[in-house]
Amino acid sequence: MKDYLPAPDLLAGRVILVTGASTGLGRAASLAFARHGATVALLARNEAGLDAVYDEIVAAGGPEPAMFPYDLAAADDRSLDTLAGTLAQHLKRLDGVLHSAHQFYSLTPLELQTLEQWQTLMRVNLIAPFALTRACLPLLRQSPDASVVFTGETHGHRPSAYWGGYAVAKSGLETLTRIWADELDAERTLRINTLIPGQVATTLRTRTHPGLPADAVPTADDLMPWYLYLMGIDSRAVRGQIIECQP
Repeated sequence: MKDYLPAPDLLAGRVILVTGASTGLGRAASLAFARHGATVALLARNEAGLDAVYDEIVAAGGPEPAMFPYDLAAADDRSLDTLAGTLAQHLKRLDGVLHSAHQFYSLTPLELQTLEQWQTLMRVNLIAPFALTRACLPLLRQSPDASVVFTGETHGHRPSAYWGGYAVAKSGLETLTRIWADELDAERTLRINTLIPGQVATTLRTRTHPGLPADAVPTADDLMPWYLYLMGIDSRAVRGQIIECQP
């Protein structure tokens, strides 16, 4: 898939919501989606970061994006329904959601992880993606070809020591993907998958593997063919899959 060559207008006319859009893979995906014609709804808690991505998209000649400063750790049904309503009012449609926002503390033994940390990890990494998708379902169902992509994690797919609540939350996304894909099986215009990026040169990777040289792993841009493929029409038959960029 790294050799996938998307058409320049692959996402023309589409509206795609990206969470965690201010940094890392979310930022790279927002820029890539816009380059291929999408109007991107940028969501993150860092408003200054959103401003920067907004300016990059506009400077590159992409469709004018929309910005939604929002803290997923504080999400509830009412505010998410309001967010979905705002998307419908201002952008009129929704053809895709990329869940790239995440919460991570540090690599520590389970016995040192607290209840409060686990509650936040579950809320941001698992519960919020579920609840935001649920709130957006009416809009997504109106699209002739809608795609929801959850961002998984290697250590959630294959658990290992010290990843704790983060890995547990990310593993839950895989189960969520399979359940939802099964429930939506008859709705051939809406698909849900989980993409596992693997090791990528982001700030998260720097925190978890500080001794690994940056040039030893792919950049976020290197993985964009996967993101474009799953968000575009070429992946229309791919549903309920857990996909590793670097198996």
